[in-house]
Amino acid sequence: MDNDTAETRPAWKRDVALFLSGQTVSLFGSMLVQYAVMWHITLETKSGVALALAAVFGFLPQALVSIFGGVWADRLNRKALIIAADATIAASTLALALLMLAGASDLWLIFLTLAIRSTGAGIQMPAVSALIPQITPTEHLMRVNGINGSIQSAMALLAPAAAGALYATASLTAIFFIDVVTAVVGIGFLLLIAVPTVRNATAEGAGYFTDLVEGVRYIAHHAFVRWLLVLFGVVFLLTVAPSYLTPLMVARTFGDEVWKLTVLEISFSVGMVLGGLVIAVWGGTRNKIVMIVASSVLFGALSVALGLSTNLWVFFAFMFVVGLAVPFFSTPSMTLLQETVEPERQGRVFGFVGIVMAVAMPIGMVVFGPLADQFTVESLLVAAGILMFVVIAVATLVPAGRRAMRAAHAATHPDEAVATDR
Repeated sequence: MDNDTAETRPAWKRDVALFLSGQTVSLFGSMLVQYAVMWHITLETKSGVALALAAVFGFLPQALVSIFGGVWADRLNRKALIIAADATIAASTLALALLMLAGASDLWLIFLTLAIRSTGAGIQMPAVSALIPQITPTEHLMRVNGINGSIQSAMALLAPAAAGALYATASLTAIFFIDVVTAVVGIGFLLLIAVPTVRNATAEGAGYFTDLVEGVRYIAHHAFVRWLLVLFGVVFLLTVAPSYLTPLMVARTFGDEVWKLTVLEISFSVGMVLGGLVIAVWGGTRNKIVMIVASSVLFGALSVALGLSTNLWVFFAFMFVVGLAVPFFSTPSMTLLQETVEPERQGRVFGFVGIVMAVAMPIGMVVFGPLADQFTVESLLVAAGILMFVVIAVATLVPAGRRAMRAAHAATHPDEAVATDR
């Protein structure tokens, strides 16, 4: 099934509403577990090593599995794949809850569950990203992606407060049971949507690893996909990773009161929610490449501005604008991939997107984290912003980058004459 078929679906609004509603409920439960487990390990162990292991088990499997999850998303029914991943995650969480009720408290059980959940996310993410254009007409993809982004940002804002209240008044196992219920609700909503298999590679005689290799070759030879994946990696290295140091800057420069760190996170999260809503209502510009490049330049400028800030409230205002700008980069990027990549290859492409997002930020932290102990965070933010300008200049001015951008615009707007390279 492709986007042309999606455009003829008489009930596409119903399907999109059901899908996003189910994913929202499921995501809320997952985020409750994420925060509650982190706090539980922190309070019970007070160990940095334990938290580091939780991060490894919570994120590394997703990065490793995403490429395989992408192949499965192209070979199998995406609806069934999402349901299977959700059910497996819920089953592992239910098992841990029952074991803890029975008296088990070993950390390795929590780490094992985190690894299973992360593996499920690596399978689920490419399927979700590739399923959205199956049920959404092309001209509405930007708005639907904007709504989805706003929902995710809102969950990032609400889930910590809800998790804190539940963890304080109930227990960790109670949150696990809530997650199981939300997973069941999400699966129930998805069962109400008809989603055909895009391609039956097995019936065509193609092997699994043949599909995998073909996907790698496709990405390597697709000028725009390759350009965008590199840009994604750079943004996560030079913008997302340094932004994780902003709490350290606040504590060192403006004081380590908890309310200041709280306002910092709220400023960013509220900005992301509003940015997603603007995209959902407005629909973005006709030329999505312009939005991607402009928001990337803005990231560089905001990084420099954060580093030069000497007033706390000005710093919070800049963090709000950073959050506001994120959907203007991520939403058109995902929409362009959904529009330009053939439906039968989208799972593999989004699998690689998941790998870039899961790996680039930790690599950036490996670089910027130690440097933050040798230099001020302010100087690192300014340096990262300047490097961002250099990267954008190279990405948009070299012939290969210009060809990639023209090809993407031509693919999404074939009716327009594209100016030749001068």
